Amino acid sequence: MNTADAADVGLLSPGRAGTAVEQATGDTAWLQAMLDAEAALSRAQASLGFIPPSAAATVGSCADADAYDVRGIALRARAGGNPVIPLVADLTAAVAARDPHAAEYVHQGATSQDILDTAAMLVSSRALGMITTDLDRAAVALRRLAAEHRDTPLPGRTLTQHAVPTTFGLKAAGWHQLVLDARSRLGTLLGQLPAQLGGAAGTLAAFDAYANANANTCMDTAGVAVTTPGIALLAEFARELGLAEPLLPWHTLRTPIADLGAALAFTAGALGKIAADVLLATRTETGELAESVGGGSSAMPHKSNPVRSTLIAAAARHVGPLATVLIGSLVSEDERPAGTWHAEWQILREALRLVGGAAEGTADLTEGLRVDARRMRAHLDLTGGLVVSERLSIALTRLLGRAEARRVSEDAARRSVREGRGLGDVLAADPALRKHLDAAEIAALLDPTTYTGSAAALVDRALSVLAEADARSDSTDDRHSGRDTRPRTRGDA
Repeated sequence: MNTADAADVGLLSPGRAGTAVEQATGDTAWLQAMLDAEAALSRAQASLGFIPPSAAATVGSCADADAYDVRGIALRARAGGNPVIPLVADLTAAVAARDPHAAEYVHQGATSQDILDTAAMLVSSRALGMITTDLDRAAVALRRLAAEHRDTPLPGRTLTQHAVPTTFGLKAAGWHQLVLDARSRLGTLLGQLPAQLGGAAGTLAAFDAYANANANTCMDTAGVAVTTPGIALLAEFARELGLAEPLLPWHTLRTPIADLGAALAFTAGALGKIAADVLLATRTETGELAESVGGGSSAMPHKSNPVRSTLIAAAARHVGPLATVLIGSLVSEDERPAGTWHAEWQILREALRLVGGAAEGTADLTEGLRVDARRMRAHLDLTGGLVVSERLSIALTRLLGRAEARRVSEDAARRSVREGRGLGDVLAADPALRKHLDAAEIAALLDPTTYTGSAAALVDRALSVLAEADARSDSTDDRHSGRDTRPRTRGDA
């Protein structure tokens, strides 16, 4: 098997294959993020006088993932348990080839987990930027659907059965709310993902020692002498990367990873709810919705499968279990964990990829979703008026009292089903009831299009409140606009 044979190119993961997030979380992207962390560490140390600026410049010039053998680093990582160890060896060799003196400053004071955790935050930040962009696309499409179909009636369904009428606009508004909830969680994380820098056991001791060796030149960026060089370096390192500055090193305080797991699982579930609803509505016998472009079948030429919804639903089933591993990383022993940290890497990447694919798929799905309002209206008549039996009971209670109204309603419903007659016909044939209601009044009570309650007002309420939420989200994005969440150019930090 050659390197190409061993690569995961998404053959079994069509939901994320070819997406922007897949590329942003690939092996080369992770390697670049680790190199970005190494380059930023050198620049931060140079800015505080820990190392010569020329050394930092040389490290930065060598921080290009395309110059390294990703597969070779992966294979050599088996010996040390993580890819940072062979990467540092290769980076040091590359720096030494340009400036032997600068090579001694590569990875100075850091531990492997500092670099890999920071890379994980960089990769996550870049991926979340893409995911939130797709969620914004979906939100726009769903706002349009909710407004256009504010008054489009269809059967509400509970426990798989027709319940009472609702509107498709209200359903779309609910989907929109879920997308905004997911967007809010991921957007908040974008401003909170922290750099990692603690040294061997989270004390910053090596950084303090290196700084003390250069006490005469250890100054902060304002030219003030640094009394806690390790903490100053942590702040500068985070600033260089555009990540949050953590209060403490978090080698075994895995809140950032657990938060990512929870937010990604929520997002996958929220998008999965939309997909589940669409899948049911696209069934041949239902036909209320259709995807803009259906998928074919290898055996049945007539089929147009709801492929986007299918892949989104599959992602939703994957991400929840993956998130349990990420949340479980909170149980990390001592000052550096064995196995717990290592278990996160592939799980986090897969969760990001699955959610990235689901978000892109949801945006495409909602932008092209076809709504058959006539089919929805026709389905309201399938039960011959039973879909509004609730309103009938309420009206009869006013006329007959609760007990008698219940008896009449239930008896009429049973006869309607047993005899295959419309509920209106059964009621009109009841002499006792005709004393209170004529045929026109019965027909009005059984008109399902006039029994959607406050659905239209709820859509208006949702769109108004959600518009305000969007405005707040835009304001938050503006505050974070200084951070570029796109994949970096090779060698950039």
